[in-house]
Amino acid sequence: METEEQARNRFQSELEFIQCLANPNYLNFLAQRGYLRERHFINYLKYLLYWKEPEYAKFLKYPHCLHMLELLQYEHFRKELVNAQCAKFIDEQQLLHWQHYSRKRTRLQQALADQQQQPQQPPHGNAAAK
Repeated sequence: METEEQARNRFQSELEFIQCLANPNYLNFLAQRGYLRERHFINYLKYLLYWKEPEYAKFLKYPHCLHMLELLQYEHFRKELVNAQCAKFIDEQQLLHWQHYSRKRTRLQQALADQQQQPQQPPHGNAAAK
């Protein structure tokens, strides 16, 4: 049975590690050093799937790490990560996604602000005349 402090340390370590999975260069590092071929490491990645549960996922600062964790469950993806070009492609795609997301979010926020600044229009028709 682990103590409360041990459980807290394990939680923090696993939280830090799983968020590192959001970094494609780190995944490339793991693949090139053979970690992604080791059965115990693959089992550990499978164990970490519990982070997809809402009570754990809420602590993630980089939730796209969960998508990477899911992809790491597949042998073909793990093998491809040895190639630095694969990691570079993933990194570029993440940057494009963030740029698109930021622009889209800014436009949505601006539209909402514009909508809130417009004076309230009375409903069509003359309600006072009725």
